[in-house]
Amino acid sequence: MATTNDLKNGLVLRIDGNLWTVTEFQHVKPGKGGAFVRTTLKNVMTGKVVDKTFNAGTKVETANVDRRDMTYLYRDGDDFIFMDAADYEQVPLPSATVGDQARFLLENQEVQVSFNDGAPLYIELPASVELEITQTDPGLQGDRSTGGTKPATVSTGAEIQVPLFLETGTKVKVDTRDGRYLGRVSG
Repeated sequence: MATTNDLKNGLVLRIDGNLWTVTEFQHVKPGKGGAFVRTTLKNVMTGKVVDKTFNAGTKVETANVDRRDMTYLYRDGDDFIFMDAADYEQVPLPSATVGDQARFLLENQEVQVSFNDGAPLYIELPASVELEITQTDPGLQGDRSTGGTKPATVSTGAEIQVPLFLETGTKVKVDTRDGRYLGRVSG
């Protein structure tokens, strides 16, 4: 247990049986009345964001979240198999836990997996990954980098939008949060 005075960004709270991470908080002391804490909370499982206000000094239940560095090995049916970097233990995570992150998950990729009481909650990919374009329509003569975009399939099977001049076989940098094209990778 903690009080609202102990709140900080990244702290995970257990409210009504759900886990919420604190993304923002602000202590407010109005001229009249008691002080309070205004927070923005994000549901760990669903990603839903809510604003919640607590009276100052209110007790809140914290949840112990253990973040571990792991390496993605392979997919086995509906499970994704990860290896713990510390003890080399292989841990299967269901596709529901991996969720949309699977779009940019490559074999042997380093990720962070968050656990609560031994149960996996979610995975965090690096902010960007380098992927190869495996299929895209050829660019037309006169296409410039300032032009529009076209769909391209990358090595993980995800479809992203890339500039018209890019071709199949080009390595690109992709933002793992929203699938945005960030640039070409030379080499």
